[in-house]
Amino acid sequence: MRDWWITVGPGHPPRFRVVAFPHAGGWPSAFRPWARFLPPDVELVVAQLPGRGARVGERPLTRVEPLVEALAAALAELPGLPYAVVGHSFGSVLAYELTRTMEHKGFAPELLAVSARQPPCFPAEPPFAHLRSDAELVEHLLDIGGVTHRLLDRDDLVRLSLRAIRADLEAMEHHERPLSGTGVPILALGAVDDPVVVAERLHLWSLETTGGFRRLMFPGGHFYLYEPAPAAAVVHRLVAGRPGAPHAGTPYGGRVPRTSGRPVSVPGGGSKHLLKETS
Repeated sequence: MRDWWITVGPGHPPRFRVVAFPHAGGWPSAFRPWARFLPPDVELVVAQLPGRGARVGERPLTRVEPLVEALAAALAELPGLPYAVVGHSFGSVLAYELTRTMEHKGFAPELLAVSARQPPCFPAEPPFAHLRSDAELVEHLLDIGGVTHRLLDRDDLVRLSLRAIRADLEAMEHHERPLSGTGVPILALGAVDDPVVVAERLHLWSLETTGGFRRLMFPGGHFYLYEPAPAAAVVHRLVAGRPGAPHAGTPYGGRVPRTSGRPVSVPGGGSKHLLKETS
């Protein structure tokens, strides 16, 4: 069951855990850049779905429900820790449904962060991306920065990557908004220049929670979350409420007042790395 999760750090017993879900077709290594921004008492576990990583030989699943069921069961086997959940793109769908599942089991996370994915009140509509030809899918991935031209020279890697991506897209495009949301606070994340997600829709993730809500916007395109400055800023938000952290428990204790949308400095970034915060 532990094949579903890959653990990164720390060097001594952790006091907090970040549970992460990569984008469609993404391997656990997508979150490798996050490791250097984790405090020493925080453990990062990244989902490893069938068809990628050490499970590349397995057939990918094409529906959200069996994925979440297996992921939740495997997560429950890990040592108990307070935790936050983050998902990117398709990973946001899994992160949201895992949060709801764990909440029903009595093990809700402290915070759910959803990145680069429109909220469930905007269901996928045809024409569906998972039905595109290989050539069309590759062209789309090149356009949004999801694949490099160098990778296209490796037919074996392209074939495996497209199989996993197509399966995840099918799961995402068949996902339906649940009848009830979550009580876990939500942090919606996105890029102002994302060619895939309509940024103005991200605030409607607030409809999915009865807890606190905030939205943070960055530059960097659809895959901004794996860049150093956004990664540092998001990690800082995810772990702010961990035991022993400065001001622990304050950022998401309840509904936050609407702010002026002022720029907020990014930890580890210079003046050009600014994010916008709204609620």
